[in-house]
Amino acid sequence: MGTMANTIGLVLGGGKGTRLYPLTKDRSKPAVPLAGKYRLIDIPISNCLNSGINRVYLVTQFNSVSLHRHIRQTYVFDRFDGGFVEILAAQQTIQGADWYQGTADAVRKNLRYLQQPGIDYVLILSGDQLYRMDFEDMLRTHVEAKADVTISAVPVDAEAAKGFGIMRLDDGGRVAGFLEKPQTADELELVRTDSAWLDAHGVPSQGREYLASMGIYLFNRDVLVELLEKTDFQDFGKEVFPTAIRTRHVQMHPFDGYWEDIGTIRAFYDSNLALVGEDAPFELADQNAPIYTRARYLPPTRADGATITRSLISDGCSIGKGAVIENSIIGLRQKIDDNVTIRNSILMGADFYENEVANGSPALGIGNGSTIDGAIVDKNCRIGLNVNVQCSGADDDDLACGGVYIRDGIVVVGKDVTLTDGWSM
Repeated sequence: MGTMANTIGLVLGGGKGTRLYPLTKDRSKPAVPLAGKYRLIDIPISNCLNSGINRVYLVTQFNSVSLHRHIRQTYVFDRFDGGFVEILAAQQTIQGADWYQGTADAVRKNLRYLQQPGIDYVLILSGDQLYRMDFEDMLRTHVEAKADVTISAVPVDAEAAKGFGIMRLDDGGRVAGFLEKPQTADELELVRTDSAWLDAHGVPSQGREYLASMGIYLFNRDVLVELLEKTDFQDFGKEVFPTAIRTRHVQMHPFDGYWEDIGTIRAFYDSNLALVGEDAPFELADQNAPIYTRARYLPPTRADGATITRSLISDGCSIGKGAVIENSIIGLRQKIDDNVTIRNSILMGADFYENEVANGSPALGIGNGSTIDGAIVDKNCRIGLNVNVQCSGADDDDLACGGVYIRDGIVVVGKDVTLTDGWSM
């Protein structure tokens, strides 16, 4: 039986993150803040640590400075544990000086780290998903099936299936086929899984007859090395995985918990705000499987006469008299002045406290009398007095003004942006 001790985690940091722009203008996708105090990268790493995997590599190359800093300040192991979280950034070597050309190419260029002693399995994860999974269950499925590769899948209905890669299985759960984003009724029928089979394998079908790839792969280490060394494939989902289906034993591992791919501004916005209620689909406070992040030494949040409903408020904030906060997330060190209204919004807070304000410039935070509704406000923004930030129905990807964007119908105020007194969309 394989164990988590000889399994290594490999998190794919993603490309330029253009669909999350402008949140990825100055940071890599895994470094984008989540739920006020975390970052996206904390999710896969926490899942690894909670599953007993304490050796994790993170492959990235775009805007990685803040990500490096976060990893260095957060995931520190003692010498007796032997664990690590290390970043494998694109670098020049004797074998090549090119940038990573895709997810598979990124892993290929770092195979030497996976070929060290004591590694039998490689768990490949995405850096931009929100879920909680015990990977030991996946390893058990993998070993019991004597598989070469195991992929985790989530059941979806026919409409949702059109946006995912869908797998076709044999009766034993082995993957027999794969179709990327089936659109027609005939294509959907080719990859439909009988609801009775799902029910019999512990996954209540509930009208969901399609198994969507979650982009989570568990490889026998030697199989992964061979697949990458003997091909020039650049992408796991589009090339490596379909080839493995034809030539290897690829097993499906079912997962029926909350899972969200945070690849767009709309997905980011919806996934964050889904966390604020008592009926949140993803529970942040789980004693058995916590979400780890950087430990900060911040004071408690101070609120004076504010009205706060259905919201998450991070550490170190200051909220003034008469402020109204509804269905929102407030990030670290966020300063909110008197009579501010914030609804259905995500404020990412600040990286520092401000002792002095330059003449003529709004202070760091949200100024008196301002309104923010249906927006994402990135870090370190200076929003003046009586500013109005809310979507007026402009088209997607329409640049409203310098540093303020509308993406997927949501206003995004970019990092370090200043909005002067009275500014309005």
